[in-house]
Amino acid sequence: MSQKRLIALTALAMIAFAGNSLLCRTALKHTSIDAASFTTSRLISGAIILWLVTRVKHSAQSGRGNWMSSCALFAYAAGFSFAYMSLPTATGALLLFGAVQATMIGYGLFMGERLIKLQIAGLVLAIVGIVGLLLPGITAPPLAASGLMLGAGMAWGIYSIRGKGTGDPTRVTAGNFLRTVPLAVAWSGLTFHASSLDSAGVWYAILSGALASGLGYAIWYTVVPEMKATSASTVQLSVPVIAALGGSALLSEPITLRLALTSIAILGGITLVIRERHNNDAQISN
Repeated sequence: MSQKRLIALTALAMIAFAGNSLLCRTALKHTSIDAASFTTSRLISGAIILWLVTRVKHSAQSGRGNWMSSCALFAYAAGFSFAYMSLPTATGALLLFGAVQATMIGYGLFMGERLIKLQIAGLVLAIVGIVGLLLPGITAPPLAASGLMLGAGMAWGIYSIRGKGTGDPTRVTAGNFLRTVPLAVAWSGLTFHASSLDSAGVWYAILSGALASGLGYAIWYTVVPEMKATSASTVQLSVPVIAALGGSALLSEPITLRLALTSIAILGGITLVIRERHNNDAQISN
């Protein structure tokens, strides 16, 4: 893959991932669709697109997904939607990303990984940033919604951990999305109200599932093999930033001083942990 194409596809994938936050927040703020219907529409459309991608894409690897990973995926999608009923776009994306990384770092520590001093400093900095973001104050996000988004991030972290080395990632993701459909339909059926099926809201959910999720993941899994592990991890730091800029430009959401400072702390701290981890791995392999 040429360098220009790699950069273009990577940027497109990051914009797609940030687009999930923008589309969900827009739908739940400006239409009458409820969080359960949004989640169901998103997962169904994502499953359809990913299934079509696997029919077109030829891979030597197999992969089908499993019910445990599907439950984690569903928990992420549901928590994500309910959190965005009241969270601003940027805050939600930042909490989600921080929780995903914290879960994966915590798993590494549980499995025996040891952090050097610079990584410990980065982890402390990120934790301080999250605590600073959630401290009471005029610009503090709603605590319940923040908890839901942190839970969604933990679920996505678990999903990511379970997905390592399980075959072709696009096929695995497609299989897991398909398995979430009956879970989402059953859950949505329990909370269904005809007034919640706002046509504009449903379209936002379809765009989130088909484009931002389905095609976004397919593109990302195409470019990841072409990138170094450090680059693949680091480039994802751009997603909360893109979401913040999009929320400010499209939804007129303010970028407060608290959000700016805590973003620097969280993203900067995670950067230290990620980069030093891969540096250590490279030294060990040499």
